[in-house]
Amino acid sequence: MEPRLQRRVQRYGWDLAANDYESLWQAQLAPAQAELLAQAALAPGERVLDVACGTGLVTLPAARAVGPDGHVLGVDIAERMVQATQRGASTQQMHQVSAARMDAEQLNLPDADFDVALCAFGLMYLPEPEQALRELRRVLRPGGRLGLAVWGERARCGWSALFSIVDAEVASEVCPLFFRLGQGDALAWLCEQAGFTQVRTLRMGINLHYANGDQACRAAFVGGPVALAWSRMDAAARERVCAAYLQAIEPWRDGDTYAVPAEFLISTATSPS
Repeated sequence: MEPRLQRRVQRYGWDLAANDYESLWQAQLAPAQAELLAQAALAPGERVLDVACGTGLVTLPAARAVGPDGHVLGVDIAERMVQATQRGASTQQMHQVSAARMDAEQLNLPDADFDVALCAFGLMYLPEPEQALRELRRVLRPGGRLGLAVWGERARCGWSALFSIVDAEVASEVCPLFFRLGQGDALAWLCEQAGFTQVRTLRMGINLHYANGDQACRAAFVGGPVALAWSRMDAAARERVCAAYLQAIEPWRDGDTYAVPAEFLISTATSPS
């Protein structure tokens, strides 16, 4: 898919997913997000950039870590995600948080302006993640820290059949290279090519827990990356993709519940001094 069109797909797809994202994914992603923040070791007073901030699930904890004397800017390509982050910061009276709609591959930000840059589960959606990493290095001060989280190896993610199931109904090409960054040393290599040093990676194996098949399907199709494709399906197509997806994750069903294996990859690096 042409990169400009891919960005539009991501923008409108995540706008559609925004309302259901936290209820369906907050608990599932929490272990990786907590580990990412632990590895980033944020300190009071630091300036932090959170790219692909979504509804603020990393932005707001980062703001608590840097305190009122620090600042966290959350940026996302989807306007409704940005609005959700802004609402969350306002509700919690976090005046050290700001949010803006912005393309991760073309950050409208000055050079060397941040101490830390974070991107949790956003990099694998970008048409050109290499360019995004170069942008993150540009906006970090010398010696600044980078923290990334992506999904791991396809073979270790039991839900990975999702994309081929959707593409059989709608030619979405929503994430043509989704698992590329989780393969082997691919993410570390890209960080080094972008000029980062002291690159370290950590793999986390977890289970995604769902109370029933309806919740599993809602997470996959309504609150996830294929929300735009889902919005274009009629009732019959939705029934088919749900049935196919539940069949794909059947090995991990126990009664009504599901515990689907998945893997996260956490990577940290440093901007050269």
